[in-house]
Amino acid sequence: MVTDHIVNPPKEVHLSLIIRLLAGIVLSGLSAVLLTLAMPPYGLWPLALIGLLPMIIAQYRILPPRLSSLATAISISGLVALYIMDAFLQLPNAPWYMKGLPLLFGVFIFLTDLGTRAFHERTQYRWFALSGALGWVGVEMIRSLIPVLGTWGFLAYAYFKSPWLIQPVSIFGIFGMGLINLLLSFALGHYLLAWFDKKWRLDTNIQPVDLQKSQKWLLGTGTAFIIWTVLSVILLAIPGERTIRVAAVQPNFKSLWTAEEVATNTFSKTRYQEVYSQVFERFAVQTQEAADEGAEIIVWSEGALNVNPQQVRTKTLRTMAATTNAYLVIPYGVGLRNEVTILSPEGEFLGIYGKNHPVIFVNEHSTTQGTYPTYTTALGEIGTIICYDLDFTDTARKIARNGARLIAVPSGDWPGIAEKHYAHLVFRAVENRVAMIKADHSYDSAIIDPYGRIINSSISKSGSQSTVVADVTITQLMAPQRYLGDWIGWLSLAGMIFFAGLNTYTAAQQKKK
Repeated sequence: MVTDHIVNPPKEVHLSLIIRLLAGIVLSGLSAVLLTLAMPPYGLWPLALIGLLPMIIAQYRILPPRLSSLATAISISGLVALYIMDAFLQLPNAPWYMKGLPLLFGVFIFLTDLGTRAFHERTQYRWFALSGALGWVGVEMIRSLIPVLGTWGFLAYAYFKSPWLIQPVSIFGIFGMGLINLLLSFALGHYLLAWFDKKWRLDTNIQPVDLQKSQKWLLGTGTAFIIWTVLSVILLAIPGERTIRVAAVQPNFKSLWTAEEVATNTFSKTRYQEVYSQVFERFAVQTQEAADEGAEIIVWSEGALNVNPQQVRTKTLRTMAATTNAYLVIPYGVGLRNEVTILSPEGEFLGIYGKNHPVIFVNEHSTTQGTYPTYTTALGEIGTIICYDLDFTDTARKIARNGARLIAVPSGDWPGIAEKHYAHLVFRAVENRVAMIKADHSYDSAIIDPYGRIINSSISKSGSQSTVVADVTITQLMAPQRYLGDWIGWLSLAGMIFFAGLNTYTAAQQKKK
């Protein structure tokens, strides 16, 4: 029987090194653009499935073998530059390593990915989809443990506007969402390489990818993605038990400072006290507005007060809670303490939570971190986290494990992250089946239900004064992820290490032969 490769042999194409380099760079850059468009705020999630394809062609067929890792270096560092860097370049006191993240990522990836193409050629691309997906998610697992990175740039965030697709995150976590996406993405890349090999041949010494094997991988991963989607739709259809009307107060703190004060990050003591008096007045007015709309829990933004509310303004705050008949979530910053407390309508302060993940690259401190209290109220179990805590999977999970079914999230963002940061909370909500109320001081307040649906929000890069009110579902649905932790992430990291060892072993075996 005559094979298809004999009947239709691939066309041998001879391109100069310069042309191959330029073509590889362009394709790799295209992947960076596509992946960026998949992420918040654009949310074009199908691009998360196909965004890697130009990079894969560049790495495994266009670029010369010895420079093949240049493709992943350009694509991933490009994604970091386009998606993350505008957030950090706007910070006047951001350290050099934050501003140089794209370069650091690029160099690291170029060096660590040098032997990947050779490994797949030695193993005839047998493990292409599996090792590629596990490697990517394994690196995400490592990044999630680094205090300055957290989950920023995780591919799963592309699905933040797709609640019908993300419900299995309550079982498999954000790492599971990334893994199912990447398995299908690399399987598509595997098939694309097989198709490319039937058409063209740039290097005469490479073995073409087996089309039938690539079709099997595509069928298997495609089926897994369909099963994931069906499960998601089923989980989304399970109703919650009850609703609570909540509010996030966004006073537009930014508008009270002058442009010069913001640019230089210098504030006189007199101006400091003056601004905090003005912002307190805004909180008081907007809190009453929220109560008039029936809000039973009202969340203020991070650092709303520059004094401890249990020592200063205490009488005023108790009167406010009694008048509004609402639970007030009151954040404050005093010295090195970044904390939040909850004041009940009866005038009782329920406890203190200290920020668990201070933003160390802007020299923030939190001396009371490491505890995860929840509070029993007439409305159910409530917990709190603060701003940067929402970029890590551990803090919200520990609060939920302790019983919280609603988590208040005061934050103090800046324009560069306004259209992206709140998207992280979508996944913290689904991971733990908890409602989330994010109250930012100026830019991105949002109310998110336990299914990851954004019920109401106020998102503005320029800043706005808003009182965000909505009825949010409370549910007692089980969330295995709450107790299993980042198990898919750890398994992926183990898989990444396994394939790194297999790469070393096969290289040694080839050298012996």
